[in-house]
Amino acid sequence: MPRYALKIEYEGGPFNGWQRQAEGQTTVQGAIESALARLEPGPHTIAAAGRTDAGVHGLGQVAHCDLVKAWDPFRLAGAINAHLRPLPVSVTDCALVEDTFHARFSALERRYLFRLITRRAPVTHDRGLVWQVGHPLDIVAMREGATHLIGLHDFTTFRSTMCQSASPVKTLDEIVITELPYPEGKEYHFTLRARSFLHNQVRSIIGTLERVGATNWPPNRVAKALAAKDRAACGPVCPPQGLYLAGVGYPADPFS
Repeated sequence: MPRYALKIEYEGGPFNGWQRQAEGQTTVQGAIESALARLEPGPHTIAAAGRTDAGVHGLGQVAHCDLVKAWDPFRLAGAINAHLRPLPVSVTDCALVEDTFHARFSALERRYLFRLITRRAPVTHDRGLVWQVGHPLDIVAMREGATHLIGLHDFTTFRSTMCQSASPVKTLDEIVITELPYPEGKEYHFTLRARSFLHNQVRSIIGTLERVGATNWPPNRVAKALAAKDRAACGPVCPPQGLYLAGVGYPADPFS
């Protein structure tokens, strides 16, 4: 059976997360599997690089599927997209890959983007796509706080109590914080890169760094929170709507 890698983009708002759930729950995985069933009747199961929660978006999610028919990848992407309408999800690229390729287990890194807007007036065009706060943020302080999280650490403080990972020890390779102009305010991009992440790790980190940027926390309190290995030491978990799975890295880019 030929195997295909799919690059997927979606707005998370209308979905109850990525993972297929009970009947009646709209999920990204369920929508794509239903579209595949329209092309080849029968059950389909796709595997993804990462499971995103309800409200979280995808810019470069990667999944793979096995089909009976040999499809031209360009035509397969178009056929899937035709059956996904009008849901806000689309296959932006498709490639025939080796049977050994696995969207999750072959991945070397995941990249997340978080968008945070500071301004008093409610956002309109980006509603549901960003986290908005009404106070200014100190980017220098946030960058200083973020340095304490880079490297190999026990991230118990920054993971959900519902996390199913066998270990809280992860290596966070990079946190980049950039400031951009935004109408009547500012936009902050937080880009995080690691081989894998714990459940709610990114949202816990961003919520904590926002407290630093708001000057409610000194930057060194991030180090103390990390060392505590206690969920109670974490800052507030930020809402999901500003979070995007931005990309997935593999030994060789399947879409190149």
